[in-house]
Amino acid sequence: MGKDIEVGAAEHGGRDYQDPPPAPLIDVEELGKWSFYRAIIAEFVATLLFLYVTVLTVIGYKSQSAADECGGVGILGIAWAFGGMIFILVYCTAGISGGHINPAVTFGLFLARKVSLVRAVLYMVAQCLGAVCGCGLVKAFQKAYYVRYGGGANELADGYSTGTGVAAEIIGTFVLVYTVFAATDPKRNARDSHVPVLAPLPIGFAVFMVHLATIPITGTGINPARSFGAAVIYGKDKAWDDQWIFWVGPFVGAAIAAIYHQFVLRAGSSKSFGSFKSSY
Repeated sequence: MGKDIEVGAAEHGGRDYQDPPPAPLIDVEELGKWSFYRAIIAEFVATLLFLYVTVLTVIGYKSQSAADECGGVGILGIAWAFGGMIFILVYCTAGISGGHINPAVTFGLFLARKVSLVRAVLYMVAQCLGAVCGCGLVKAFQKAYYVRYGGGANELADGYSTGTGVAAEIIGTFVLVYTVFAATDPKRNARDSHVPVLAPLPIGFAVFMVHLATIPITGTGINPARSFGAAVIYGKDKAWDDQWIFWVGPFVGAAIAAIYHQFVLRAGSSKSFGSFKSSY
């Protein structure tokens, strides 16, 4: 297989491939770099913008459809809003922070040793704070509609069991994080360097497709920061009662995607996971 890849790369003028070293578990040196804090700020701002646009879209749709059943953008429009914003924001921030905008994505990349523990934790904090601020802006601009139409909060829909909701979040997040790994895999990029692929595009489409499938079940979380921010600002019991679903499901889905990609699809993946033990 190695020879096939090398020949294919040579035929199409591909560059040599070298697997990047795993990130250290705790990287003290990055705490003294401005680029580290710039990345955290980028995650905060990106998540704020993501929640502002998407939650505003959800509330706008509900307010319009309340007056006219055929009014508003519909589920398809909501899915496009989420997928489109991820495409835009990942494109804008990928070169600065990696464009995670989602604690589940950060968690999956941490398990694959793409980011350090310190960076992963601070990214998640920034993402959650950004989500709260984004939803806060929506409520400030649309206060009359915000509470009336659910604040864009994720809740398990009537008629579905808790197990179904958790499974939907696990599978949906698996699709997203698996796509992130595939779209950003340096080995794939080296092998297929003759094929121009814009990584944010498949990631945005993954978000779009998952929303189409799971909006009727959970409103589609697959992003703990998105669910947390909406629940904090909305503040109703139902949103908090179901909150655990939107943390457990995405984190489990992200872990499965990381293990599948690193152990099944990638050669030598055991070095990445095993380095936790061997390095410390």
